[in-house]
Amino acid sequence: MSDNSEDRLRFQVELEFVQCLGNPNYLNFLAQRGYFKDQAFVNYLKYLLYWKEPQYAHFLKYPMCLYFLDQLQYEHFRRELASAQCAKFIDDQQVLLWQHYTRRRTRLLQEHAETPNNTPNNVNRSQQSNDLIDITTPTNETMDNVCDAM
Repeated sequence: MSDNSEDRLRFQVELEFVQCLGNPNYLNFLAQRGYFKDQAFVNYLKYLLYWKEPQYAHFLKYPMCLYFLDQLQYEHFRRELASAQCAKFIDDQQVLLWQHYTRRRTRLLQEHAETPNNTPNNVNRSQQSNDLIDITTPTNETMDNVCDAM
Protein backbone atom coordinates (compact mmCIF):
# COMPACT_ATOMS: atom_id res chain seq x y z
CA MET A 1 0.00 0.00 0.00
CA SER A 2 1.16 3.50 -0.70
CA ASP A 3 1.51 6.12 2.02
CA ASN A 4 -1.56 7.93 0.73
CA SER A 5 -3.79 4.86 0.93
CA GLU A 6 -2.40 3.99 4.38
CA ASP A 7 -3.15 7.52 5.59
CA ARG A 8 -6.66 7.27 4.17
CA LEU A 9 -7.25 3.93 5.88
CA ARG A 10 -5.93 5.27 9.21
CA PHE A 11 -8.21 8.31 8.89
CA GLN A 12 -11.25 6.09 8.25
CA VAL A 13 -10.44 3.73 11.12
CA GLU A 14 -9.90 6.58 13.58
CA LEU A 15 -13.06 8.35 12.38
CA GLU A 16 -15.11 5.21 12.95
CA PHE A 17 -13.55 4.56 16.35
CA VAL A 18 -14.06 8.13 17.57
CA GLN A 19 -17.70 7.97 16.55
CA CYS A 20 -18.12 4.67 18.40
CA LEU A 21 -17.14 6.55 21.56
CA GLY A 22 -20.54 8.27 21.37
CA ASN A 23 -22.18 4.97 22.37
CA PRO A 24 -22.26 4.52 26.18
CA ASN A 25 -22.84 0.77 25.76
CA TYR A 26 -19.63 0.48 23.74
CA LEU A 27 -17.81 2.48 26.41
CA ASN A 28 -19.17 0.04 29.01
CA PHE A 29 -17.90 -2.85 26.87
CA LEU A 30 -14.41 -1.31 26.72
CA ALA A 31 -14.40 -0.62 30.47
CA GLN A 32 -15.51 -4.13 31.41
CA ARG A 33 -12.74 -5.64 29.31
CA GLY A 34 -10.08 -3.49 30.97
CA TYR A 35 -9.11 -1.29 28.03
CA PHE A 36 -9.31 1.85 30.17
CA LYS A 37 -6.76 0.40 32.58
CA ASP A 38 -4.19 0.05 29.80
CA GLN A 39 -1.99 3.16 29.74
CA ALA A 40 -1.27 2.74 26.02
CA PHE A 41 -5.01 2.84 25.31
CA VAL A 42 -5.47 5.91 27.54
CA ASN A 43 -2.63 7.60 25.64
CA TYR A 44 -4.38 6.73 22.38
CA LEU A 45 -7.55 8.41 23.66
CA LYS A 46 -5.49 11.52 24.42
CA TYR A 47 -4.01 11.41 20.91
CA LEU A 48 -7.53 11.28 19.42
CA LEU A 49 -8.34 14.71 20.85
CA TYR A 50 -7.20 16.16 17.52
CA TRP A 51 -10.70 15.25 16.27
CA LYS A 52 -11.96 18.32 18.13
CA GLU A 53 -10.18 20.55 15.62
CA PRO A 54 -12.63 22.02 13.06
CA GLN A 55 -10.81 20.54 10.05
CA TYR A 56 -11.48 17.06 11.47
CA ALA A 57 -14.69 17.58 13.47
CA HIS A 58 -16.74 18.40 10.39
CA PHE A 59 -16.37 14.77 9.27
CA LEU A 60 -18.16 13.51 12.40
CA LYS A 61 -21.76 12.41 12.09
CA TYR A 62 -22.28 12.08 15.86
CA PRO A 63 -20.79 15.11 17.64
CA MET A 64 -21.67 13.70 21.07
CA CYS A 65 -18.65 11.43 20.66
CA LEU A 66 -16.38 14.44 21.20
CA TYR A 67 -17.97 15.08 24.57
CA PHE A 68 -17.35 11.47 25.61
CA LEU A 69 -13.80 11.65 24.25
CA ASP A 70 -13.24 14.62 26.56
CA GLN A 71 -14.73 12.76 29.52
CA LEU A 72 -12.57 9.71 28.83
CA GLN A 73 -9.54 11.80 29.68
CA TYR A 74 -10.62 11.52 33.35
CA GLU A 75 -9.83 8.33 35.24
CA HIS A 76 -12.95 8.60 37.41
CA PHE A 77 -15.20 8.60 34.34
CA ARG A 78 -13.36 5.64 32.80
CA ARG A 79 -13.63 3.69 36.05
CA GLU A 80 -17.37 4.37 36.49
CA LEU A 81 -18.13 3.18 32.94
CA ALA A 82 -17.50 -0.40 34.05
CA SER A 83 -20.89 -0.24 35.76
CA ALA A 84 -23.72 -1.28 33.45
CA GLN A 85 -26.06 0.89 35.55
CA CYS A 86 -23.90 3.95 34.86
CA ALA A 87 -23.76 3.24 31.12
CA LYS A 88 -27.55 2.76 31.06
CA PHE A 89 -28.09 6.07 32.86
CA ILE A 90 -25.81 7.90 30.41
CA ASP A 91 -27.56 6.22 27.47
CA ASP A 92 -30.97 7.29 28.83
CA GLN A 93 -29.77 10.88 29.28
CA GLN A 94 -28.40 10.91 25.75
CA VAL A 95 -31.73 9.72 24.32
CA LEU A 96 -33.58 12.40 26.29
CA LEU A 97 -31.23 15.05 24.93
CA TRP A 98 -31.78 13.87 21.36
CA GLN A 99 -35.56 13.86 21.87
CA HIS A 100 -35.45 17.40 23.24
CA TYR A 101 -33.28 18.55 20.34
CA THR A 102 -35.53 16.87 17.75
CA ARG A 103 -38.73 18.31 19.22
CA ARG A 104 -37.25 21.79 19.49
CA ARG A 105 -35.88 21.71 15.97
CA THR A 106 -39.23 20.47 14.60
CA ARG A 107 -41.04 23.27 16.43
CA LEU A 108 -38.62 25.90 15.12
CA LEU A 109 -39.00 24.62 11.57
CA GLN A 110 -42.80 24.66 11.86
CA GLU A 111 -42.75 28.21 13.22
CA HIS A 112 -40.48 29.25 10.39
CA ALA A 113 -42.78 27.66 7.80
CA GLU A 114 -45.82 29.45 9.26
CA THR A 115 -44.17 32.88 9.32
CA PRO A 116 -45.25 35.10 6.40
CA ASN A 117 -42.55 36.50 4.11
CA ASN A 118 -39.98 33.92 5.15
CA THR A 119 -38.12 33.97 1.90
CA PRO A 120 -34.43 33.13 2.09
CA ASN A 121 -33.54 36.84 2.02
CA ASN A 122 -35.73 37.56 5.07
CA VAL A 123 -34.41 34.79 7.29
CA ASN A 124 -32.21 35.99 10.11
CA ARG A 125 -29.50 33.32 10.05
CA SER A 126 -27.86 34.43 13.30
CA GLN A 127 -31.19 34.14 15.13
CA GLN A 128 -31.71 30.65 13.70
CA SER A 129 -28.34 29.46 14.97
CA ASN A 130 -29.04 30.96 18.40
CA ASP A 131 -32.34 29.07 18.59
CA LEU A 132 -30.73 25.66 18.06
CA ILE A 133 -29.18 23.98 21.06
CA ASP A 134 -25.63 22.71 21.16
CA ILE A 135 -26.09 18.93 21.20
CA THR A 136 -22.54 18.31 22.40
CA THR A 137 -23.21 19.95 25.76
CA PRO A 138 -25.48 18.21 28.25
CA THR A 139 -28.19 20.51 29.53
CA ASN A 140 -29.22 19.22 32.95
CA GLU A 141 -26.23 17.67 34.60
CA THR A 142 -22.57 17.36 33.75
CA MET A 143 -21.54 13.86 32.80
CA ASP A 144 -18.71 14.08 35.33
CA ASN A 145 -21.23 13.62 38.10
CA VAL A 146 -23.72 11.43 36.25
CA CYS A 147 -22.71 8.15 37.80
CA ASP A 148 -22.33 9.67 41.26
CA ALA A 149 -25.98 10.73 41.14
CA MET A 150 -27.24 7.16 40.88
